[in-house]
Amino acid sequence: MSCVQTFQDYAFRSLGYGERLLPRSDFTLCEQFTLIGSGLVWNIYFGALALFFGFFLATAVAVARNSSAWVVRKPAEWFIFVFRGSPLFIQFFLAYQAFVLLPRNGIELNLIFTHITAETGWLTRAWAGALVVLFLNTAAYSGEIFYGALRSVPKGDIEAADAYGMAGWKRFRRIVWPTMLRLAWPAYTNEAIFLFHATTLVYFSGFPAWQQKGDALYYANYFADKTFNPFIPYPIVAFYFILVTLAIIGLFGLINRRLNRHMPSESRPRLRIRPQVIR
Repeated sequence: MSCVQTFQDYAFRSLGYGERLLPRSDFTLCEQFTLIGSGLVWNIYFGALALFFGFFLATAVAVARNSSAWVVRKPAEWFIFVFRGSPLFIQFFLAYQAFVLLPRNGIELNLIFTHITAETGWLTRAWAGALVVLFLNTAAYSGEIFYGALRSVPKGDIEAADAYGMAGWKRFRRIVWPTMLRLAWPAYTNEAIFLFHATTLVYFSGFPAWQQKGDALYYANYFADKTFNPFIPYPIVAFYFILVTLAIIGLFGLINRRLNRHMPSESRPRLRIRPQVIR
């Protein structure tokens, strides 16, 4: 089988398109690159959606933690403490067990506004349950980053906004929030990189791959088990994630320059990538 034919058969297998049966023997390098790259789509799905929705929740959590009202501040503090204080793998495990036990005990999710009753069984699938865990986890870490940046907003900026008659939402939207993002962006870039790396934990979390539509590590483990040689598939996974990391650095670097476009070029903060060893 040529490499072109292999790509046509397996490039979108993780999405349910193409050849359903995996190769059984005589694995080629092209098959491994293609199938692992196909599974990478799910890692990007987990990382991109968790990062997108987590950004907005993190902003809300940071604002809540900075509130003077303890009724608003304490839930935000405990949310950050719980998700930052426990390992991500344990969060995956507890979430999966909870999502499995809820339907068994007859507990259902009631969609109040539509009056539709839906079982929680779909949350046991990786595409939903694992995404929820990653979303909450990154929101907690990012919320702490944004909180620190929010506390570092220069008082002079706020005083200048007051002098221009800005207050409330208008001041937050035009002065406080942009400054917070500008200060937090280098650290938030590192959080985004680590979040994409953390998506590999989904394979070990207990959330099953639906109809063998697994992520990159699912296919890498398949080839390692069949060939008894982990030194080809796992470096391929590492290679793909290095490419993803470079793409994130490039994209977030452009946003960083956009956030600091009003500053002289020599005084603009540069992104410094500091990989985290453990979560």
